[in-house]
Amino acid sequence: MLLAEDDRAIRHALERALTLEGYAVTAVADGVEALAQAHRTPPDVLLLDVMMPGIDGLQVCRVLRAEGDRTPILMLTALVETADRIAGLDAGADDYVVKPFDVEEVFARLRALLRRTNPAPLAEPGPARDAQLSDRQIEGAGIRMDLQARRAWRAGRELELTRTEFELLELLVRNAGIVLDHATIYDRIWGYDFGPGSKNLAVYVGYLRRKLDAPGAPQLIHTVRGVGYVLREE
Repeated sequence: MLLAEDDRAIRHALERALTLEGYAVTAVADGVEALAQAHRTPPDVLLLDVMMPGIDGLQVCRVLRAEGDRTPILMLTALVETADRIAGLDAGADDYVVKPFDVEEVFARLRALLRRTNPAPLAEPGPARDAQLSDRQIEGAGIRMDLQARRAWRAGRELELTRTEFELLELLVRNAGIVLDHATIYDRIWGYDFGPGSKNLAVYVGYLRRKLDAPGAPQLIHTVRGVGYVLREE
């Protein structure tokens, strides 16, 4: 694990707690060191503070994602506004923890991110499901996905997806035609429910819709008010 936090007290406390939890931790004090270390020894997961001198956590995130690095990233932030959190997700972060935080919450979110690195099967085939499953590829509602290469296409057009967008689309394709409730999606994608006030799911559904829907093409992800979402062709 790579930890980047400019506050010495927080950095040392987190490093000690994570080490006691069983993580092998490399701790650095700023974004420049974080990028250098990530390039030198790619970690299994990154824990990045947003506000750091020089290159901040968001910039580190953007650089790694631009390079094609899909390592799970958990952001630490003192910024509590929804727009600030969305900025972190836009930069490519997978999740965030707001300061001051309980270290047990950090542990829980890290476990969820690491589970997603090697997820269990999301759904079994069923008679109401039009997704065709194989060891490597799945198809449904006009979407084709190569799970090993982590690539996806709609009508021959390749989609540029982040890790979370890919996993959300995979869940929807595997369950094409079936309405998935919010709690199920949160559990499958994030490993826990953010609570009734969370906008994470709506944000990512919006991202996917913008990438899936071409001018003149029918919308694929449909909102079922008060329940959740379904992927289907009209």
